[in-house]
Amino acid sequence: MKILVVNCGSSSLKYQLFDMEDESVIAKGLVERIGIEGSKISQEVEDKKLSKEAAMPTHKEALTFVFEFLTDPEKGAIKSVDEINAIGHRVLHGGEGCVDSTIIDSHVKEVIKEYIKFGPLHNPANLMGIEACEEILPGKPNVAVFDTAFHMTMPAYNYMYGIPYEYYEKYRLRKFGFHGTSHKYITRRAAELLGKDQDDINIVTLHLGNGSSLAAVKNGKCLNTTMGLTPLEGLIMGTRSGDLDPTVLNFIQNEEGLSPDEMNQFLNKKSGVYGISGLSSDFRDLEQASNEGNERATLALDMFHNRVRKFLGAYLLELGDVDALCFAGGIGENGITTRAAILKDLENFGIILDEEKNKVRKEACISTDDSKIKIFIVPTNEELMIARDTLELTK
Repeated sequence: MKILVVNCGSSSLKYQLFDMEDESVIAKGLVERIGIEGSKISQEVEDKKLSKEAAMPTHKEALTFVFEFLTDPEKGAIKSVDEINAIGHRVLHGGEGCVDSTIIDSHVKEVIKEYIKFGPLHNPANLMGIEACEEILPGKPNVAVFDTAFHMTMPAYNYMYGIPYEYYEKYRLRKFGFHGTSHKYITRRAAELLGKDQDDINIVTLHLGNGSSLAAVKNGKCLNTTMGLTPLEGLIMGTRSGDLDPTVLNFIQNEEGLSPDEMNQFLNKKSGVYGISGLSSDFRDLEQASNEGNERATLALDMFHNRVRKFLGAYLLELGDVDALCFAGGIGENGITTRAAILKDLENFGIILDEEKNKVRKEACISTDDSKIKIFIVPTNEELMIARDTLELTK
């Protein structure tokens, strides 16, 4: 069975074609600058590469090129689009209307439209990709895999905000959480590594990248997570502020004369370690600058490590009995010094990092043999998780 996974951004489209017999990727590609001059598609099939610049005013034209490339006689992966059995779509926000991956129908599309209010950049693009696939490949099942779905098992005492209840009833203002597809994949893989059923594991998953979030997973289900109504809540990130006193917003708005939309951009695009360092949102740049004596780069890294430790400590307490910590994401998988800084002096909590084992950038157990709580690097694979969910719903 062949499944196409599609991830539509506002002006981009990433795709991978999986052969689910062995879960291998038989083609992957990227479309850039959709709706902008200089639109381009690039594809890889084994060692065969294909690229083209062409006008792509909408996602429909982009997907037309995707299917043309996939079936290219010389450098394609399949002979006909009929070989594609189903399409899995990454969708940012399903809110309370879609609490799990689901086959797309008119109701699901209405839910995606409803939650555009909380995902104004992503949900419209996700919907455009879905409708383009429905038009180009009529009759093929399309599945929506929501970034928010994994976190919908959180109890109300974790997802509610301390504001009048009427605003939850009127506007559904609550914590939703994101990176759910990644946290779900990590949880399943951690169960395999621990040799346990997923329902029997308690872990903390640490998806650390330019956008970062932690999740407390109890009995294989999300108990709590750091991101909230939007991905802005929680940790300090590459350019996102993370948690702060809401009064800070009012003060800066009044003093700088910013509109609410400008303030939102300020918190999402100009803050985080980029705002603190004044240098970069890339942790590799910050580590290099810190090693060269840049005090603000050092401060930015220290703040990030400290916030991760704060939430990690809270989740260890909330879970009680913990089997493992699992690092994923670009920083979680590759940040040797970052992992060491986060896990420093946690021996009293039964968490002991093996400094030698930690010197890797691949899946591995990096805790000492006598560490009560295991520490894993689990490279995430959101596309495979989407393909698996799509297979499960359409086979």
